[in-house]
Amino acid sequence: MHDFILAKEIADKVLEIARENNLEKISELVVELGTVSLAHDGFEEHAEDVSVDNLKFGLEEILKQSGFENIEFKISKVEGENWKLVSMA
Repeated sequence: MHDFILAKEIADKVLEIARENNLEKISELVVELGTVSLAHDGFEEHAEDVSVDNLKFGLEEILKQSGFENIEFKISKVEGENWKLVSMA
């Protein structure tokens, strides 16, 4: 569930950028993922780290519903506690 929440957040940003730039196709997304952990109920002790595989699946499904398919996702774990959209092409 946490992975899907983050996927939705990232996908919203991707779609915002796509709209602003009139993009009809996205072939590649590069994302850096820090140690992002989300608590579904607000309690830190219930926090779970985000899985790269689950995040990728969530992004694929969300973006597919918006008409963006066959995207190559490059998601790498990095130092820090946040995510960053490095590039999209």
